[in-house]
Amino acid sequence: MKEERSVGAIIFRRDVGRCLFLLLHYQGGHYDWPKGHIEPGEQELDTVRREVLEETGIEDLTIYGGFRETILYFYTRGGERIRKTVAFYLAETSTSEVKLSWEHVGYKWADYEESMNTLTYRNSREVLEKARRFLEQRGISV
Repeated sequence: MKEERSVGAIIFRRDVGRCLFLLLHYQGGHYDWPKGHIEPGEQELDTVRREVLEETGIEDLTIYGGFRETILYFYTRGGERIRKTVAFYLAETSTSEVKLSWEHVGYKWADYEESMNTLTYRNSREVLEKARRFLEQRGISV
């Protein structure tokens, strides 16, 4: 079985006492976080910054140390079963304007509840719940 590794980011910005999370609408119809493959020679945080810039145009990211959540899933491509591991980091931005890449058909900034109702995959919702707890433990209202 082929294995792939990617990294991504749960991106949020503060808005009038709450956090809004950036959800990307992928061409396949699902909503998820920005993420991508680690290129040769890259460290995970380098990949996070590159992928976020490529997929959203966002450059100003503050990545929170102490938050790294991993998910595992399987999918099939060209008849081959692939085991994929994705590590997610939590990042804050002050940018609200998003410049989408060709990979996406839309995006939305959504509060926690709307994000939980919009995210397509259970594991993405679980990572968001962990991010909420992490932020609230640091006194950041979600």
